[in-house]
Amino acid sequence: MKQTRKSQPKTRTQAKTPAKTGRKTAARGKRARHPYETDLARVGANYEPLSPITFLARAAAVYPRHPAIVHGTIRRNWAETHLRCRRLASALTQRGIGRGDTVALMAPNIPAAYEAAFGVPMAGAVLNALNVRLDAEAIAFMLDHGGAKALLTDTEFAPVIAKALKLAKRKPVVIDIADPMGPNAADRGARLGKIEYEDFLAEGDPDFTPLRPRDEWDALALNYTSGTTGNPKGVVYHHRGAYLNAVGNVLVWNMAHHPVYLWTLPMFHCNGWCFPWTVAAMGGTNVCLRRVEAEAIFAAIRDRGVTHMCGAPIVLNLLINASEEERAGFNRKVEVMTAASAPPAAVIEKMERVGFHITHVYGLTEVYGPAVVCAWHGEWDDLPSEEKAVLKARQGVRYHVLDGLMVADTETLAPVPSDGQTIGEVFMRGNIVMKGYLKNPKATREAFRGGWFHTGDLGVMHENGYIELKDRSKDIIISGGENISTIEVEGVLYRHPAVLEAAVVARPDEKWGETPCAFVTLKPDASAVSADDVIAYCRENMARYKVPRTVVFGPLPKTSTGKIQKF
Repeated sequence: MKQTRKSQPKTRTQAKTPAKTGRKTAARGKRARHPYETDLARVGANYEPLSPITFLARAAAVYPRHPAIVHGTIRRNWAETHLRCRRLASALTQRGIGRGDTVALMAPNIPAAYEAAFGVPMAGAVLNALNVRLDAEAIAFMLDHGGAKALLTDTEFAPVIAKALKLAKRKPVVIDIADPMGPNAADRGARLGKIEYEDFLAEGDPDFTPLRPRDEWDALALNYTSGTTGNPKGVVYHHRGAYLNAVGNVLVWNMAHHPVYLWTLPMFHCNGWCFPWTVAAMGGTNVCLRRVEAEAIFAAIRDRGVTHMCGAPIVLNLLINASEEERAGFNRKVEVMTAASAPPAAVIEKMERVGFHITHVYGLTEVYGPAVVCAWHGEWDDLPSEEKAVLKARQGVRYHVLDGLMVADTETLAPVPSDGQTIGEVFMRGNIVMKGYLKNPKATREAFRGGWFHTGDLGVMHENGYIELKDRSKDIIISGGENISTIEVEGVLYRHPAVLEAAVVARPDEKWGETPCAFVTLKPDASAVSADDVIAYCRENMARYKVPRTVVFGPLPKTSTGKIQKF
């Protein structure tokens, strides 16, 4: 029988809730009190915004005398490194640099670059690590767009920085870094600022109390990524994402305490894939490497006891093709994490045959570096080496700290079948996705359309849930781990007085992974122009790593509407 409203029994809550409790609820905005709410709100005792800078203080407290930095004859433990980072933060603060200000860095993998990963955010500022391979025009744009108030710059790059400062509208405070292992060590190098880094640190208070972020969503770092439309986009990292991805690196790599990490991966690239913070979290040792050369890598492995290193496939090729003399004394297993352009299976197979153990990851600047890993299964160990290499070349599954990963239709976001055949765009979502693009709301909205981050990479989903990249929808060339915009290169080619039409695509390269290949149609009266002439012109007008290695002359294939068919 259907009960009337009057005869329905009262619920337990209705029976025991007095009238005055109802009045209190109404006073709180008519929101019912959750049974697990307590009378204590979030306070310092039970909540602090996540930040990777906290890993440094812990390392200094727990392992104060454990080696933190090794660079030539320089040896510093975690207590000394913590003190230097506090001095850096203090010195920046004394110059009026604080919350929300940008500090740019132009340096290779040296101790000062590592210290900046902590010292700059400890002042409340945002670190903008610049790509040391860029030309003056690109650097000037980044200094202006990012609003750098200070610039830490290694004296080796004085010529390009001097030109960039002339072009820049903003004039940051310049602090010169005279690295004793640098090429200008003898004469201390060209000085652009009024103070050198060590003198700058001496101004700082060693007892300075680092600033914590007010909110873990606060900006921590700014990294520029090349796109297909001229000026690069500024990717904003927050403290929460950097903290989580630093921990994610530990989990996917199964890192033990006190790793000895060799800096073959540029610290300027996605803040070194968050590994400055990862190494501190694990109380490890940072072995700095100013230049990535086979002899220096093998020497560090042999003499410093290196256990871990990262790098693009170009680094793998460098090690595979090293001479017997360069490999002398190499007799230990080293963990290598690789990403950028997907490493060919043959390269992975050769690396493991030499004695390295490869972990393949995938990511983008917009997701703090690696966010996907080819997680290994024990049963795959019994497969032939060629089959193992093919499996390991797949990009894989999401990091523990990435909430969502899918391959789906670009427009509808409908997931593709897990058949290893149907191609779709790779999408991600979660706490290790960027805050957004700096001063570019349109690009940010487009990147997050539909509630997912659009990577722009095309791939397939295999039956076991592992993704595999097949192409890049934006025509980006990844050379030695660096992104190259084909449109940018084409723009330079079109400025050549002899060029009528041009199209740039990626060409496989054993050393760099990919290099630009230019297809050029010359003007009728310019038949005497050679490939060397075109390449020389490009070298004069762009960063050297963006210069086409190959030029092919002839008519370009077009659609009926006149669009060049790049494929």
